[in-house]
Amino acid sequence: MTQIVKKRKTIDSDVVTAKQASKVFSPFRIVGNVSNGVPFAVGTLGSTFYIVTSIGKSFQIYDANNLHLLFISEKETESPITTLATHFHHVFVGFDNKVGIYKRGIQEHLIALEDTKAHVKQICVFGEYLCIGTDDNSIFIYKKKLSQDKYATDFYTKLSITPLQGGPMISIHHLATYLNKIVVVTKNNVLLFNIRTGKLLYSSPEFPDQITAAEPAPALDIIALGTITGDIIMFNMKKGKKIRTIKMPNLKISTISFRTDGSPHICIGTHSGDLVFYDLNRRSRIHVLKNIHRESFGGVTKSTFLNGQPILVTSGGDNSLKEYVFDPSLSTTTNDIDGGENVVQPPRFLRSRGGHSQPPSAITFADDESHFLLSASRDKSLWGFSLRKDAQSQELSQRVHKKQDGGRVAGSTIKEKFPEIISMAIENARIGDWENIVTAHKDEKFARTWDMRNKRVGRWSLKLTDDGVVKSVALSQCGNFAFVGSSNGGIHVYNMQSGILRKKYKLHKKAVTGIALDGMNRKMVSCGLDGLVGFYDFNKSTLLGRLQLDAPITSMVYHRSSDLFALALDDLSIIVIDAMTQRVVRQLWGHSNRITSLDFSPDGRWIVSASLDSTIRTWDLPTGGCIDGIKLDNVATNLKFSPHGDMLATTHVLGNGICIWTNRAQFKAISTRSINEEEFEKLLLPNGSLSGNETLLSGAFDDSIQEEDSGMDLNMYSSLEQINESLLTLSMGPRNKMKTLLNLDVIRERSKPKEAVKKPEKAPFFLQLSGEKVGDEASGREGVSIEETPEKIAQREMANNKIIDAEEQLNKFKPTKGHAVFESKFTKLLREGHEIDNYELFLNNLVTLSPGTIDLEIRSINAFEPFDEIVWFIESLTQGLKSNKNFELYEAFMSLLFKAHGDVIHSNNRDVGINEALKKWEEVHKQDDDKLEELVKFCSGVISFVSTA
Repeated sequence: MTQIVKKRKTIDSDVVTAKQASKVFSPFRIVGNVSNGVPFAVGTLGSTFYIVTSIGKSFQIYDANNLHLLFISEKETESPITTLATHFHHVFVGFDNKVGIYKRGIQEHLIALEDTKAHVKQICVFGEYLCIGTDDNSIFIYKKKLSQDKYATDFYTKLSITPLQGGPMISIHHLATYLNKIVVVTKNNVLLFNIRTGKLLYSSPEFPDQITAAEPAPALDIIALGTITGDIIMFNMKKGKKIRTIKMPNLKISTISFRTDGSPHICIGTHSGDLVFYDLNRRSRIHVLKNIHRESFGGVTKSTFLNGQPILVTSGGDNSLKEYVFDPSLSTTTNDIDGGENVVQPPRFLRSRGGHSQPPSAITFADDESHFLLSASRDKSLWGFSLRKDAQSQELSQRVHKKQDGGRVAGSTIKEKFPEIISMAIENARIGDWENIVTAHKDEKFARTWDMRNKRVGRWSLKLTDDGVVKSVALSQCGNFAFVGSSNGGIHVYNMQSGILRKKYKLHKKAVTGIALDGMNRKMVSCGLDGLVGFYDFNKSTLLGRLQLDAPITSMVYHRSSDLFALALDDLSIIVIDAMTQRVVRQLWGHSNRITSLDFSPDGRWIVSASLDSTIRTWDLPTGGCIDGIKLDNVATNLKFSPHGDMLATTHVLGNGICIWTNRAQFKAISTRSINEEEFEKLLLPNGSLSGNETLLSGAFDDSIQEEDSGMDLNMYSSLEQINESLLTLSMGPRNKMKTLLNLDVIRERSKPKEAVKKPEKAPFFLQLSGEKVGDEASGREGVSIEETPEKIAQREMANNKIIDAEEQLNKFKPTKGHAVFESKFTKLLREGHEIDNYELFLNNLVTLSPGTIDLEIRSINAFEPFDEIVWFIESLTQGLKSNKNFELYEAFMSLLFKAHGDVIHSNNRDVGINEALKKWEEVHKQDDDKLEELVKFCSGVISFVSTA
């Protein structure tokens, strides 16, 4: 059964759900994955070569000329990749019981094997056929529909290999000149099939030793077979017999490759990680390269000479891809036939790409521009990974420096790597002057220094004097001092330039798990497993204070700009302490298992923590709540924020790569609403494909960051109209509105014109008329009759009708029972508020009017008996004053009323309505004055007491 897969930009619904699980972080990419144990495939395009490697459920395509990354697969496969093959532009990827056909990393076709659940193990492509071998000893043959097709898609036939024919398959090959035939190598013999007829043509005798590798030779009819005992058998398929056997004692052969540039050499890769080069003409070994790939990860999984070139490509399960080159041979004579011998130089290391072979144990960003990421692993290596270009990633050399007298260190200095790094610190203030990295190694009594610029180990070993083991290290921001924490509780301070011990501190009774120094080299902080936090004056070497916590402290992170540091405790809590006041300012609870790592955001507002409960939580320090959380299938062991806060790097229990997440908060505000663990959702880790990740700018175009529960836009903040009803609240409008209201008369005086408007000079006669009048007047002067068109007649009638309608509307307005029909919105709302005894609508409208409109409306209030509108206006302001809102505006409105109608109010102060309204205003005003006076006296008393106590 076949299935056509079209290119599409849509994403599966489950992936979308996973992406939206976190409102802060989104998966971006994975760094440090090059190859796993699946043998790579080499493709040929003319004179150029490309290499395809598997990294789990996705693959990568490298340029063999410089090992630059060309393409990565567009999306992950359903299950881990088991085999790879190439044919010109196309890459054939086997996984589960399917084979995907890709071009430039994009899947063009998918073949699902019929009636079987067996896994694909071998793929062989030649001519118009595609042969797929499975782990149930079946071979599925597919053929092209049309001769012009690029690849085979139609099922043709199926071949089966019985246990009597040799057992499990090792590989499938197509020999040159063998039309429609394939060679199937099993563990015990070699089979020749005609795939066109589906018949078995030849079966070799059973070999005494188990076959582990096979490779066709450049010579016709010859195939090389490698056995588990180290023998290499040259088998002639045409004659059906062995023609030669090469003995390689005590070597378990994993791969064989022939050199095709004219030299009769064969390369043999072993499970121990060695490469053996053999000269077929001289029948002798040429060179042996030891430990090319680590034996614990399967040794050399595949080695291949590029066709027609003296370049060898190798890979192994240790996450590395290497190239070696043979330089031109040196001859003792000009003619080899006369008895001279070629002096074959050993293969020279050319280039490589690699990463950790085991999960990382410690990470940190190596510079302020987020270019390099420093990573240590359980495989005892220290790498500097570039986040901009994979070709710039490099492992730091562990070759020891020469002695101080200039002599060389005796013996080989790279027999065994340093122990695993458990803690490290880096500062770049003095990079290039001396070492800028300090590392603590497992079960070692001294710390090591490294130079990031030279990418190698430094000169100094910072030894402890209390017979303890190094547990933590730190560097001062100036790069001059290194701090080494001991398992016995001591702290040693070394000078990085000279490597000399300068100071020693002894406060803790147990291991020191964290050391930090502020940016000015004034205050030092330490913590330990005894739950003690120590504060020191670094310049005077004195103890400033100590803080005893209830549980052992496992790690510490210091944020220099805010003088805050966070501690991870064994009671599953995170404690935030202010280094200035030496007080606990926050306690963060929520993790249900041991906290593995935590870090501050660059602005000091957030703390991100990871735990063995498979969660990553984001804590907001101002509110003290967990604002974001995600669940992972793979427990995070380390996390680190980038210096700019745009990325988060994490490492995990499973996987050799470093996961990079983007921070959406750099584009949009994140809600600080605390969430519960029930709201956590699972999130997919970054992967090596394109579809499972997001771009670096995806947060700028994602609207899911906004709070969906409340439906509010986080970019728009509306202030509260009133914090509390008992508090006097000023208006929310412009600050100068009240000043404008109180000084309108001054503004009018200033705005008066200084000079009278001058009459414009008389214009020439030809400019006095404009529009249609010009033509009409000219026609009239010339005696031409003006004819009215139907359009002009219709326009004139429409204008006359409008005038009549306006007159009819004016005639309707007649005085009614007590108030005029001509009343503004101001007067109407004032009257309606009096009728229902609630002026809220009137006051809301009054506050929104402009100063000029307010002044006009107040001056237009009816100031004749029975003074109803004046009384209503004073009552409305009294009601507004009781609400404790817009205090200064209501005072300004009352001032405007007295300015406009003060003489009327004063002369009629004995009027019942006005008198009653003014008394109510005075009562409310006096209550506010008394409350304000009481508050002022209370605050003054408290200040006096505090200042004199």
